[in-house]
Amino acid sequence: MLTDIILVLILLCIAGAAGFYLYRAKKRGETCIGCPHAKQCGGKCGGSCGGTGHKTK
Repeated sequence: MLTDIILVLILLCIAGAAGFYLYRAKKRGETCIGCPHAKQCGGKCGGSCGGTGHKTK
């Protein structure tokens, strides 16, 4: 019983941290969240960070 409660609390903390990360990333203006080129992305990568929508320097 106690282990179930602890497990649920841990899962809620993980989900909350992921949601907070997504919220902060959107506030920073990142269009492709989780992409290593998110700051340079033109927003046209379509979920694949492999290349076509990213601006390169």
